[in-house]
Amino acid sequence: MSDVWSSRAELYRQSAAHSTGADLDLVVDWAAGCTTAIDVATGGGHVARRLREAGLNVVSCDPSPGMRPDVICFAEELPFADRSFELAVTRVAAHHFADVAAAARELARVASRRVVVVDNLYMGEHAEEAERIRDASHVRNYSEADWRGFLTDAGLVVEEVRTFDFPIELEPWLERTECRGDEAARVRRLLADRIEDGWIALERVAVRARPA
Repeated sequence: MSDVWSSRAELYRQSAAHSTGADLDLVVDWAAGCTTAIDVATGGGHVARRLREAGLNVVSCDPSPGMRPDVICFAEELPFADRSFELAVTRVAAHHFADVAAAARELARVASRRVVVVDNLYMGEHAEEAERIRDASHVRNYSEADWRGFLTDAGLVVEEVRTFDFPIELEPWLERTECRGDEAARVRRLLADRIEDGWIALERVAVRARPA
């Protein structure tokens, strides 16, 4: 999977869907009061960039070398001591994690003050099938209740949850994973009730938590 993501890295660095958004602004707002952070599964590096612009010292990590992280590692096995950072954050990546509960425990372990998770919301099994066709590395989107459970089970106290409407342009979304032909047609059929004027109506959830 790392090689696949490395080949896609530049597309994600340039993606407007990943480099901007109210959810990214919220991550920066929720980082207030922290001076150190780890950006887990940094992808195009947008969280790390914005937090550095806000004055935080940030370490980025990702399993894909092409994403140019500071540290190459999986979210489920962070090579850092307990409470190494005040803030641990992951944005629009957890649906790729092989073991999201283990990743939540790692986020909780390395954070001394705050954990922030942003990801796409679960929208039903048709949407999940479409996601897997588009991108074989997709594991699963989760509901707000799922995220509350993952973080609570990891020993955190959920402080705030917000959801966002997140329309995303269909054709660039397909092209980022080279989803074309019959597979792209299947994705369009599965998401037909969410597609309008070339945009898909998606949603994201943002959760802020602290150690218990």
